[in-house]
Amino acid sequence: MTQSILIGAIILTVCAFYGLITHRHMIRLVISLNILDSAVLLVIVLLGYREDAVAPIVRAADVEYVLGLPHALSLTAIVISACTTALMLGYAVRVYRLRGTVYLDQLRRWRG
Repeated sequence: MTQSILIGAIILTVCAFYGLITHRHMIRLVISLNILDSAVLLVIVLLGYREDAVAPIVRAADVEYVLGLPHALSLTAIVISACTTALMLGYAVRVYRLRGTVYLDQLRRWRG
């Protein structure tokens, strides 16, 4: 199971980098960054996963627990990702209102 999740994270990473390299639209770049963030979160959660382990809430003498730190870090990363996504989308809206486009190739003409 962990191998299939790791393969999924690798596929998401490749798709995100493809989107970052090929697209010049600001909204598509934001979506690509969110896909890359999802891949990183999958790997972080995968690091805390243990086969036949239980949540650290239950107290038992000879039971293996999953690691709680990667899950806590992933929750923090989700909040940070939501904030940066909102900031990037707000920036894209502001650029569109000022310049009338969100394509980076067309915005290069406005460099002064």
